[in-house]
Amino acid sequence: MATLSVVFAVLAAVSNALGTVLQRRAALIVPQSDGFQLQLMWDLLRTPIWFFGILGVIFAAVFQGLALVTGPLAVVQPIFVLELPFALLISGLVFRKPMPRSGWLSVACIVVGLGTALAAAAPSGGELQPPAALWLLALLCCGGMMVVLAGAALKRPVGRARAACLGTAAAIGYALTAALMKSATDTLDHGGVRAFFTAWQTYAFAAVGVCALFLLENAMQAGPLVASQPALTLGDALISLSLGVTLYSESVRVGWWLVPEIFGVGLVLLGVVGLSRLQSGSGAPEEEARSESAETSVDVSETA
Repeated sequence: MATLSVVFAVLAAVSNALGTVLQRRAALIVPQSDGFQLQLMWDLLRTPIWFFGILGVIFAAVFQGLALVTGPLAVVQPIFVLELPFALLISGLVFRKPMPRSGWLSVACIVVGLGTALAAAAPSGGELQPPAALWLLALLCCGGMMVVLAGAALKRPVGRARAACLGTAAAIGYALTAALMKSATDTLDHGGVRAFFTAWQTYAFAAVGVCALFLLENAMQAGPLVASQPALTLGDALISLSLGVTLYSESVRVGWWLVPEIFGVGLVLLGVVGLSRLQSGSGAPEEEARSESAETSVDVSETA
């Protein structure tokens, strides 16, 4: 079951990376906004490529649900760190900016580091359904941080800082969504369809997921993918690990196992920083795409 969970988690990471890049492409096509506006969602709904991005997100949700019902939250969600290299590789294809050799070294650091950390930590066990008191605490803490980060983002101009704040807020939302989804899928597995649709977690993970998606859409429009994606993937993994341990009482190995765990996390961070610097100095293909979109809009308006 553990191997099956890992396979589903990797498939979810690939699907989500594809969806994220396509949504980023769509966000560059629609008119840019300075604040949170529902008009952004309406503009995206009229953009065909956005639907393909949402399709990737839907497949990711299905794979994620299968992974969560077959494995611990502390195993499944950290694997989503792989979404970052997958997203940058796919971004290179979509924006016609191939990954240089140095980028592959960073990708290798992330993969090896993640494998080392998870193998050393060996998350296992846990409760199937957390108590109501812990759910209330988790909802208040995660929801409060999402509001604080969104408010901080609104005080900053469009750019990397704003994208990072929104990306982190989205990461918290996605981690909480995964925790709620794990509870809901367990209800579906043991109680059937009727129990699934009468459980509050089902509607909670849908609502939190929509909020996280809205924050992500604004994060991708607020700045380059390299600013929002690391915050999203690393934040999701770390917060999910914390929720797995505190909310679901999942266990990880400590003692001398902390040495390879820290080493693995260090490799992951090294790879993320390497990919970030690579994207920062690569000519920002997203900005070029936005410029092309802007020029196309001007040409159309002048023709009209």
